[in-house]
Amino acid sequence: MRKNIKTTEAIFPMPVLMIATYNEDDTIDVMNAAWGMMLYRNYIVLNLTETHKTVKNIKSRKAFTVSIADAKHVVEADYFGIVSGNNTKNKFENSNLTATKSEIVDAPIINEFPICMECEFVEYQDEQYGCGVIGKIVNVSALESVMNGDNVDVSLVNAIAFDPYTHGYYKVSERVGNAFKDGLQLKK
Repeated sequence: MRKNIKTTEAIFPMPVLMIATYNEDDTIDVMNAAWGMMLYRNYIVLNLTETHKTVKNIKSRKAFTVSIADAKHVVEADYFGIVSGNNTKNKFENSNLTATKSEIVDAPIINEFPICMECEFVEYQDEQYGCGVIGKIVNVSALESVMNGDNVDVSLVNAIAFDPYTHGYYKVSERVGNAFKDGLQLKK
């Protein structure tokens, strides 16, 4: 038997993405965004409204970075989601995290987050069902501590996912199957 529930934000897991930009005075702004995904191979879409300071910065600077939040930094990640850059000038400084300027795009890389995608701004869609910010991923980097040879080892990333049912964060770390392989056992 099934029971109807009251949420429409029912996709789980939702990524916990840290979107980083530079403000007009070159200080750093970071926001937490769970509504983001790959649009195409090297394009990302972030469902963000223009009221966010981060979106204003993206449109102005034509660049941003997207980092995967991890369990080690869940407090900082959550902070970036509850404090607005529109109201708190020293938001990034309060986190005690550090950043490095990207050599490729005009945006900061948050040093402590394990994976970072550097993006060029493509467009902003704001129609009734527009998807917000679209960016082209021009570089991806990962901390050596989450690498196994030349590949990212997701079990070392300890990425966190947002649970829209209870507003919790969960660690994503255990591999349970092999994509494009396990299902072949049902192929007849």
